[in-house]
Amino acid sequence: MAVEVKYVVVRNGEEKMTFANKKEADAYDKMLDLADSLGEWLQQAPVTLEEEQREGLSFFLAEHKDALTQILRGGAAPQETVKKPAKAKAEKAATPIEGSESEQQAA
Repeated sequence: MAVEVKYVVVRNGEEKMTFANKKEADAYDKMLDLADSLGEWLQQAPVTLEEEQREGLSFFLAEHKDALTQILRGGAAPQETVKKPAKAKAEKAATPIEGSESEQQAA
């Protein structure tokens, strides 16, 4: 019999993602904290965003915080972010985080 240790990120009683190591789980949890903070901040924006759009945008920005920091410091957008339109990634981010166990462990 084998013993497996899994780290599960839980938000509001809902399992978001499962990881094989604590470092990855902590990093994902921190990214979700940043996305929550960005979502609250975006509520104050002078543009009207639907809740789903705001959540998708905040998740996208949190997921790409390094690229965002580079852009805010006056640098160019990294190529990896430019290749795929933000709308498609924001829509993907707005969907519930699910997947097979192997996909979750690979993340």
